[in-house]
Parts: sequence; C-alpha cells; structure tokens
Amino acid sequence: MGHWVRAMTLANALSREFRVTFLNGGRAPDHQAAIADLDMLNLPPLGMGEDHQLYSQDDRYSVTEALALRRQLILDSYALLRPEVVLIELFPFGRKKLAGELLPLLKTARRDKQARPLVLCSLRDIMVNARKDQSRHDERARWITDRYFDGLLVHADPRFARLEDSFRPRHPLKTPLLYTGFVAPGRIPAAVKPPRRGVLVSAGGGMVGAPLFQAAIQAHAMNWASERLPMTIVAGPFLPETDWQELSAQVKGMEGLTLLRSVPAMQPLLAAHSLSVSQCGYNTVMDILESRTPALVVPFVRGQEDEQSQRAQKLAQLGLVKVLNPTELTGPRLAERILQLRGFSPNSAGLDLAGADHTVRLILELLTSRQDANAESLPKEYAHAC
Repeated sequence: MGHWVRAMTLANALSREFRVTFLNGGRAPDHQAAIADLDMLNLPPLGMGEDHQLYSQDDRYSVTEALALRRQLILDSYALLRPEVVLIELFPFGRKKLAGELLPLLKTARRDKQARPLVLCSLRDIMVNARKDQSRHDERARWITDRYFDGLLVHADPRFARLEDSFRPRHPLKTPLLYTGFVAPGRIPAAVKPPRRGVLVSAGGGMVGAPLFQAAIQAHAMNWASERLPMTIVAGPFLPETDWQELSAQVKGMEGLTLLRSVPAMQPLLAAHSLSVSQCGYNTVMDILESRTPALVVPFVRGQEDEQSQRAQKLAQLGLVKVLNPTELTGPRLAERILQLRGFSPNSAGLDLAGADHTVRLILELLTSRQDANAESLPKEYAHAC
C-alpha cells in the first residue's frame, strides 16, 4: 500500500510539469481516486507470496507468460512515448525478481542514440538490510546503478535516515544521490475540525495486519469496560478475506468498536481520533506525522523484513512515536500501552514532508543541467542555432 500511495503522490506532483505515464505492475487498492492528468497502463499483475516467489494475479496468464507480456509492453511503451525521464521505483535495490523486464528497459534507454532519457531510481527511506547475501546484493545493486542510472532520489529527510545506513556495497557508489524529503500525500483540509476522541487502528493495506487487529479487539474490550474509550479499526483492502470475515464475526455486537474494510484516505480519520495504533510502513508514518496524532507503532517484522523496525526505532529516538515490540503484542499489553499513550505529546520539531514537490524540482534541475551540458559540448555555431 505504501509503495502505491507514494508512487501515486509522486505521479500527481510530476503531472503538473510532465505528461506522466504510470506503468502499474500490481493489483491497485480499492477506493483510490484517479489522477486526471495521468495515463495509466496496467501490466498483467504480479504479486509476491510469503515464500518470496512471484505469482500471477490474473488467471489468464502464468507467471512466465505474464513476465513475457509485461516485458514487451514496457518496451513498446518506451518506443511509443520516447520519454524524457524514466523513473523506476526501488530497482535495483529491490525487485530482483523483476530484473527480466527492467534490465531490457534500462539497456534500451542507455542505447538510445537519438534522445537518451534521464534515468532515475525512486527509493524509500530505509532498505531491507538482513539478507543472507547482503554484501553481494548491495554490490550488484551498486554496479547496475552506476551503469544505467543518472541519479538516485531518496525519499527521506537525511536527518532521519541516509542511504549508507542500510546500503553498504564493497565499492563506493558513483551515481549522484539526492534526498527529496519524505513524500507525504499532503493534508486534506477540513471545513470543521471534529473533536478528537478514540483510538484508530490500522495496518496499511492490511495484508499482514491480522495479528494487530486481533490484539486490538481484545484491548478494546478491556479499555471500553474501564475507560469507555472507543476504537475504529480500518482493516485495509488487502487483508485476506478469511481474516476479514473472522474479524467481522468477532466484533459483532461489541460496543464502542467500529470496523471498516477500507477508506479512501486515512488523514480525515486520524484528525477525528485522539490516538493512533498501527504498523510502521512508510505511508502510515507520513499520515501520522502530518496529523501530529500521538501514535503507538507495532512494526511488522518477519524474516529479512526489518525495514519497519528500523523506521520505528529512528522515529522513537526523535520523540515522534512510541513503539511496542511485536514480540510483546497481546491484548492486555496493547490495552496498557494505549492508555499510556494518552499522556504522550509528539516532538513538534518536524521532518521535511515536501518530498513530492522537491522531487519535481530536482528532476527539472537535472534535465536543465543535462541540456546545458549538451549545448556546451556542441560547436558554437550549432549551439547558437539551436
């Protein structure tokens, strides 16, 4: 969910200066508003299973067939559009299993003699840094980046996180590194600010949110009995249907508890609640920081997925959130920490959340610099004629 919202926020900002074509490779979340000036090309959707293997989300295609079709659609789109800028999310720092469709695009762009585009990588704040072959992975990513990319756009405030914190190749990276600040969707203005009351529980898209929701239901039963503290749970569009049905049955008839499948935006709900309990994905954190809602985060950690844990620790060190270790996640423990959260005031010293606007500015500056450099390399009479 965080990848989708961040990418769409960037696309929306870029559409003010560019004609943007968005190549969507996965299943889009429900209730997401369309961007009027955005051309959307939906590739045969792929997903990643718990076994870290790709699976097809379209019954018409096998994984092999989907990958072949996606690769051709990407190359055809490049040939048709001849873009000034190619912006690729995460690869080669992640998405290794999609190298078969992304490397042909990068090679085609590099060989484009007529009008080679500016090729940039869009990175979140923290990389996964717990692979068994981490050093080899980082070095491979460094080599691909230096060979094919003109710049790295890291969507973080460097006071919070720097790329070298979670990326350590054997050889130094030569590609220019640019920090944009965090990419936040922006506050949604409200005509009337509602009084804040109650706890909002969320887990991004919800795909791995069931344990948090189960603990939250138990915590609510305890805190409603003693404090009459209401709770709203937003399950998320990607919560598996079996988990959704189980939650719906559990909360039936419970006082003070509202269960929602999904919402178009979290910010209005955050503005209406006095406390937030959530996981610690990128987009969730952006909503929390913009709303300034006192927040308790329970980072999702599984196997090599340590990104949320790292983010939570950094936020806690800055006094922006409170953290509950996922190994301590039980109903009684969560109920206790929710009550304690009522006395917490987040640090008012904010981080840079204008990453979308900064990204547009940086790309325009890179294009201008390239054009100036190309003009200087031409014979004087030709440069003047252009």
